[in-house]
Order: sequence, then C-alpha cells, then structure tokens
Amino acid sequence: QVQLVESGGGLVQPGGSLRLSCAASGSISSIYAMGWYRQAPGKQRELVAAITSGGSTNYLDSVKGRFTISRDNAKNTVSLQMNSLKPEDTTVYYCNAKTYSDNDGVWDYWGQGTQVTVSS
Repeated sequence: QVQLVESGGGLVQPGGSLRLSCAASGSISSIYAMGWYRQAPGKQRELVAAITSGGSTNYLDSVKGRFTISRDNAKNTVSLQMNSLKPEDTTVYYCNAKTYSDNDGVWDYWGQGTQVTVSS
C-alpha cells in the first residue's frame, strides 16, 4: 500500500506559476514511477507529467516547456512546477504512483486531488 498526500494548487492569474507537491508513504520501495494527472469535468483523466525512479520524464505536449516535474527520492516526494499557466490548465490535478511487485504486478495509487484554477 502507498499513501499519497498532495499540497499546493489554488487560484492564479494567467501567466502565473504554481507548484504542486506530493509526498508518498508506505511501500515506497515498490514505486517505480510517479506523476501528475488531471481530469476536467466530462473528460478522461490525462497524464500531465511523469518521472521514473531513474529520472526519465514524460510530458503532455500542451505543457512541454511550461511544466517541470521533479522527484526527491530521499524525501519520497514528487513536485510539479507549473509556469506560464493558462485558463485551459484549470482542473483537478492528481498525484499518481505506480508500483510493481512479483506477487501483485503493477498497481496505481492516487492522491485525493488538488484544484488548480487559472483565472483573472
């Protein structure tokens, strides 16, 4: 079991910045990737950014150059620095952790979600 606690989010004007953080606890050693997803009402949840335990990153095309994901393995945290925010970035963001074990295979764990609102 992995528990994820998110922080950050809130209201920001277009062009502004926010930083989301997620702290993982529990079966940390089984985590091989962490990331952030977002889901707008009536739409599917989409991957925003992900980072593996080795440091490889993957980004949604629309956030490339604006968002940066980072991971602190010592503190078991993952952060998403969001710059040049646009109104279309407004939605709920979810922290995700992917784990693997020989017994259970791959599992997804989710945070509770944090609202990001970009508006003037």
